[in-house]
Amino acid sequence: MAAILTLNAGSSSIKYSVYLDGGGDEPREIAVGQIDGIGPDATLILKHDGQKTVKSLGRADHKAGLNAVLDVLTPVLGGQDVAGVGHRIVHGGTDFAEPVVLDETILERLALLTPLAPLHQPHNIAAIRAAMEAFPQAVQVGCFDTGFHRGHPFVNDTYALPREYYAQGVRRYGFHGLSYDYITGYIEEAFPDLRDGRIVIAHLGNGSSMCCVKGRKSIASTLGFSAVDGLPMGTRCGQLDPGVILYLMEQGMSKQEISDMLFKKCGLLGMSGISHDMRTLLESDAPEAAEAVDYYVARVKREVGALAVADGGLDALVFTGGIGENAWQIRERVCDGLDFLGISIDAAANRDGEERIGTGAVQVMVIRTDEERVIARAVAKELS
Repeated sequence: MAAILTLNAGSSSIKYSVYLDGGGDEPREIAVGQIDGIGPDATLILKHDGQKTVKSLGRADHKAGLNAVLDVLTPVLGGQDVAGVGHRIVHGGTDFAEPVVLDETILERLALLTPLAPLHQPHNIAAIRAAMEAFPQAVQVGCFDTGFHRGHPFVNDTYALPREYYAQGVRRYGFHGLSYDYITGYIEEAFPDLRDGRIVIAHLGNGSSMCCVKGRKSIASTLGFSAVDGLPMGTRCGQLDPGVILYLMEQGMSKQEISDMLFKKCGLLGMSGISHDMRTLLESDAPEAAEAVDYYVARVKREVGALAVADGGLDALVFTGGIGENAWQIRERVCDGLDFLGISIDAAANRDGEERIGTGAVQVMVIRTDEERVIARAVAKELS
């Protein structure tokens, strides 16, 4: 059996999973973990065989972090080589949608997309280069968060700018595609009656977006040209009048200062002045925390309606992502008052985190996403 490693690299963390590929069967996950605090004080976490290992790494960059992962996985692999490494790549632009075997030429093309995803693309590429060095014999496969949305109708893919900008790639890309891919596949298998249904999926977390699908095909997404549009997020502002950017420029802010603010100082953190973490805000008695949560909920509710229109109706609403899966309060508040859309929920089932929580004409579900499994499947396909 071949071993597959999946990597999801951020600016200060690397999430990883290890799968065994039996050749034709679904890859089997045998270990999962992450490296937190990449930089001056990194920590490695490994969960395997019911045990949890925590190891301090001290100062570590992405390359040192991957070397530490290799060391800790050696006994897990039992002498088995890593045959393939799968990477989550946030932005594929107009050229990349399907998973692709990575080489230097492709990495250079992906690097050109950094301005479209400055918080993610450089770290995705850094992890790929580190993995190429750590696992030189392995097949390196890139899986794109934008790929799932590449078939949008033109009206959901464009902005009302001069036409030449669309041709240059200024368009709505959408993100969290690996999550939406997993959720739609899960629904197709577990709920065959919804296979061709009109479904709104709310991937709510530190990065949040929503998408409507029909027959596993993305119709529209709340995220657009960059990963800062749509819903408010942990530190990103979400939808914003472009005139605000012009105003900030007139006030003397530089391009870098504006970028840092929109990506790192806005969202739940900026509105509350307390934290980017929804758990902290839900536990807080501060009125600013409550107002930040109120705005978040209001934006999600608005997008439920907008995406239902884009989808031509609504058969199911799915919550996923860190907030969507775990914050019953947010699910309850989002669904409150949406009876006119056929959305109502069982309060007890919602609080218990059951998979099916709806009581109305529209099915409402809570489904745990698994982006890593989507990546592992893509690698297994290349290895077959």
